[in-house]
Amino acid sequence: MNQAAKLQVKWDDDASVAANARSELPKLAEAYFQQARALLAQNPRPPRLHALRVSGKRLRYWLELFRPCYGPGLEERIAALKKVQDLLGDVNDAVAASGIIRKTMRRSRLRTKVERFATKRMSETAASFRAHWSTFDAPGREAWWTEYLAREAHAPDRK
Repeated sequence: MNQAAKLQVKWDDDASVAANARSELPKLAEAYFQQARALLAQNPRPPRLHALRVSGKRLRYWLELFRPCYGPGLEERIAALKKVQDLLGDVNDAVAASGIIRKTMRRSRLRTKVERFATKRMSETAASFRAHWSTFDAPGREAWWTEYLAREAHAPDRK
């Protein structure tokens, strides 16, 4: 099964919004952690980290959709996920800049220097992401996510 398939949501049409949130959002969070761990275990080059950014964005969108079903603990989790996405965005920006350099600069000593700088920037941003990830995925953090999402969903307030 590919990683995108693992992040699919299977709604129960007969269940409430809160019941669906309690059932499916923890699975999405768990799949995200598993995908990230599997990818990071391969020690990927920075360009391969973009898939993790996309998966994190997808998880965040689902969480944001269900804000009315959760309390302030969800905001803390969304903020933590956004930090991961921002760091992965920095990595992706460095990767994109490197590609632009290769496509637009003619071969020269200057291009070589700029390419070295861009490569160093890619490595630094990827290292920053990995350092942050070790905190984001510290022991017990996945449970902090999944247990909250499984336990705290309630019927959204009607306005």
